[in-house]
Amino acid sequence: MSGRIEGLIARLQARHPRLIDLSLGRLQRVLAALGDPHRHLPPVLHVAGTNGKGSTCAFMRAIGEAAGMRVHVFTSPHLVRFNERIRLAGTLVSDSVMEAAVGTVERVNADAPLSVFETIQAAAFLLFAETPADLCVLEVGLGGRWDATNVVEHPAACAITSISMDHRDFLGDTIAMIAGEKAGIIKPGVPVATGRQVAEAMAVIEAGAAAQGAALLRRDHEWNIEATASGLLWRDAAGSLALPFPSLPGEHQHDNAGIAVAAVRAARLGIGDEAIAAGIARATWPARLQRLAGALAKSLPPGWELWLDGGHNEGGGAVIGAFLAGWTDRPTHVVVGMKKSKDSAGFLAPILPHAATLWAVAEPGQHLAMPVEDIVAASGGVARPGPTVAGALAALAREPGARERPARVLICGSLYLAGEVLKADGTLPE
Repeated sequence: MSGRIEGLIARLQARHPRLIDLSLGRLQRVLAALGDPHRHLPPVLHVAGTNGKGSTCAFMRAIGEAAGMRVHVFTSPHLVRFNERIRLAGTLVSDSVMEAAVGTVERVNADAPLSVFETIQAAAFLLFAETPADLCVLEVGLGGRWDATNVVEHPAACAITSISMDHRDFLGDTIAMIAGEKAGIIKPGVPVATGRQVAEAMAVIEAGAAAQGAALLRRDHEWNIEATASGLLWRDAAGSLALPFPSLPGEHQHDNAGIAVAAVRAARLGIGDEAIAAGIARATWPARLQRLAGALAKSLPPGWELWLDGGHNEGGGAVIGAFLAGWTDRPTHVVVGMKKSKDSAGFLAPILPHAATLWAVAEPGQHLAMPVEDIVAASGGVARPGPTVAGALAALAREPGARERPARVLICGSLYLAGEVLKADGTLPE
């Protein structure tokens, strides 16, 4: 993050210290004073869920751009630079443009309470309304019902990705309660696409869609997607569509790609099948089973691979475990760093059976890093202390036979850790 943006965020934080303060009223008041920019956007695709939101947004953006559209995108959190959260017609917002928009929001707001997320969201809406574009993709920050993105009243389509346990202190301690918050983005008469969900979550989504008179598009019901020898085959009531394998690795991305296709088609944006296929093949999204090739990767012995994933909750752990189960050609060493509030034992359980070794780390710049000893305890004493990523990689490189037997290393457990790793590797999101 640049010094200018760090200073801007620090100033906003000092004014409203609570990092998470779910509400719509404060933002609606400010947006009204700004001329309601959220009501002057191009068609909006609104995405909620526990896991897969960012990947689904990446597929949506890539599909739109493959069709020749200018696409606005709002995502969170960022990995390295705060600017990653706002993409204006295809380009990450510049420091000067973001500063000017935030300054306008601050002047209108005066000294009334407004969280950092709400301020940035208001600035994003202002910029999205002022900058010509053909499509706007909005990722929910937390939950859905009371998330700042939910002030958009008439999106073209909504999407709800995989739901699992996370943020229990804000969203509830059951799948049904969490699903209820996610389903809060469903709007009257607006189609909503979703992938495979546990029964408890799907029941809540189905009830929410019925209450709003919204067409619900469910995988294995209104649409389906399955792997073939050459790619993916999509089917719905209108027919079938042959797609390439997604650019983002992992079978779980088939679900995210399918949700994106279902939402795009339901939104009636005039996007053809060729653009949909091209977007599925081109989407990029950092720290989602991303292979690194920079400084950290080069510190490993020749022939070794270094991978990075931001998965950090029970659902994310299950996805990583399933992916690791398919990596049978060489051993995989897993390096884990987590945020203090996360269920580390639940995250690690599906990963442990597939890890040749497990290493616990906490980077010096990692936000709210869980202590290394807590991760070791959650692993049942299996994990070794790194205690940093560089330390763990160096220790692996010194293992007997490391240069004779190629292996893989996967770093995972936290998006905050992922940001620190990308910086150390010299691989910055664009």
